[in-house]
Amino acid sequence: MGKTEKYDHMKLINSYAGGHKALIALGRFLAAISAVLTLIPYYELWKIIRTAVNGEDTGQITRYAWYSVTVIVAALLVYIAALMCTHIAAFRVQANMRSSLMRRILTLPLGVFDEDGTGKIRRIVSDSTAATETYIAHTLADKTVAAVTPVGLLILVFAFNWKIGLICMIPAFIGFLCMMSMMGKGMQEKMKEYQDALETMSSEATEYVRGVPVVKTFGQTVHSFKRFKACIDNYGKWTTDYTLMLRVPMTVFMTCINAIFAFIVIASYVVTKNGVENADILNIMYYIIITPLITIALTKIAYSGEAEMNLIDALKRVEKIMNIKPLKEAEGEMKPKDNGIELKNVSYRYEGAVRDAVSDVSLVIAPGEHVAFVGPSGSGKTTLAELTVRFFDVTAGEILIGGVNIKEIRSKELMEQISFVFQDSRLIKKSILENVRMAKPGASESEVIEALRKAQCMDIIEKLPRGIHTVIGEKGTYLSGGEQQRITIARAVLKDAPILILDEATAFADPDNETKVQAAFDELSKGKTLIMIAHRLSTVVNADRIFVMDDGKCAEQGSHEELMSENGLYKKMFDEYSRSIEWKVGA
Repeated sequence: MGKTEKYDHMKLINSYAGGHKALIALGRFLAAISAVLTLIPYYELWKIIRTAVNGEDTGQITRYAWYSVTVIVAALLVYIAALMCTHIAAFRVQANMRSSLMRRILTLPLGVFDEDGTGKIRRIVSDSTAATETYIAHTLADKTVAAVTPVGLLILVFAFNWKIGLICMIPAFIGFLCMMSMMGKGMQEKMKEYQDALETMSSEATEYVRGVPVVKTFGQTVHSFKRFKACIDNYGKWTTDYTLMLRVPMTVFMTCINAIFAFIVIASYVVTKNGVENADILNIMYYIIITPLITIALTKIAYSGEAEMNLIDALKRVEKIMNIKPLKEAEGEMKPKDNGIELKNVSYRYEGAVRDAVSDVSLVIAPGEHVAFVGPSGSGKTTLAELTVRFFDVTAGEILIGGVNIKEIRSKELMEQISFVFQDSRLIKKSILENVRMAKPGASESEVIEALRKAQCMDIIEKLPRGIHTVIGEKGTYLSGGEQQRITIARAVLKDAPILILDEATAFADPDNETKVQAAFDELSKGKTLIMIAHRLSTVVNADRIFVMDDGKCAEQGSHEELMSENGLYKKMFDEYSRSIEWKVGA
């Protein structure tokens, strides 16, 4: 039941436990001892009933009762010791697993975070490791108890009157078969579908909440977020189908485990039809007390099986991250001769895609040249820029910087050659100084201030309570999207890399911020090779060359004037853009 698809989850857990794996084994052993000790008082209870029914020395009852209390306390203490062992091991496993995940994440290609999304990766690091910790700390001990208790119960049930015991076990056996049918091979796949559905809903809900201001402004409803509504509908359909699938076996299971008392009545009739004896009364009273334990044991087995399937799904998600291979590190010490870029027959296809995102693209960007990638959404312009700086490796072709294949340049050296400014700028919850200094850890305060000045950030610094030492997010100190963008530009200024990539860097800036951002870009791009990715075509008209992407291919290239004279895709896009910005209400 626990080893669905022959997945050895305990082997993986022990690999993360290291020297603490002995504590897991000790915890399970102590839990088994506790389960055995818990059953002993039921034998003492039988003695108490026998003494009372037979009218024997009532002083024995006190001794049996105190012995039972002592054993119960001992069982409780042993179980607490078991939990202490599993908890210590669980915390170590969770710490090691998170450390291993973070070390692996630091080596992953940057493109992975675009494909999978930081939200999904965060959920794996946080929720999957937490599920593992919960399983080891609590479920392992409970599962051991659930496995040992039925064995002891079978001994108790058949020890005193095998006829009553056999009749009482009929509904338990039927219930056990129903439980096993519900936890077959398909159940693990259902558990994966369930976790996937939760993950999708979580991601879409986050996007929806972020868009609530827009939804309220334009009087829209949840239906305006079609993907969010679709994932809710799909989850609802899945849960309904899943519930209907389990309706019959679950109904039979619950009926059986709660029908044991009815079978005790049948057993009572069978053993007393030829006359009632004290031994019969003793056994019937005893079975009335002990048989409900079978119901509890079966329920615990069912819950431990579900927890184990949750664990297996969590471990598989962790393994999925751990199995992503880092990009192969260059072995030599080759360095680019200059900041020119050349793409030779470059193609790239995302994992699971049916067609190339970029297909057979060849182009040359001279050192110091300012170029732009434009094109319809999904045309491959961002993918092309990310391939240029090795967010992931090309499927075919090669990319050269300064005459050297980027696969032959060490990642540290490659990152020193390039600065990025993305449309979705991110600042960490640290001071402005530390945020900017991330680009150059050894930079002095005066260097950071000069970078901020060049990035047109001094008006931001002047209004902050502690200047560059103000912590973002502390005491309600937040920056607008355009202001965060300028701080990000200051990072790029401080880094002073010879190649600069701007990905929709002014997409969400207000007019005032956009003017300052453009001024910052003018300062930043002096003497550098510049690649701009833009939807606002007005921002690229002064580029030395414009590459027009369409369906993964480079359809056109040239200056703004040359492309407008060709009357091709670029001219069509620019005319549509011009009409959109000239549009007025009531015009």
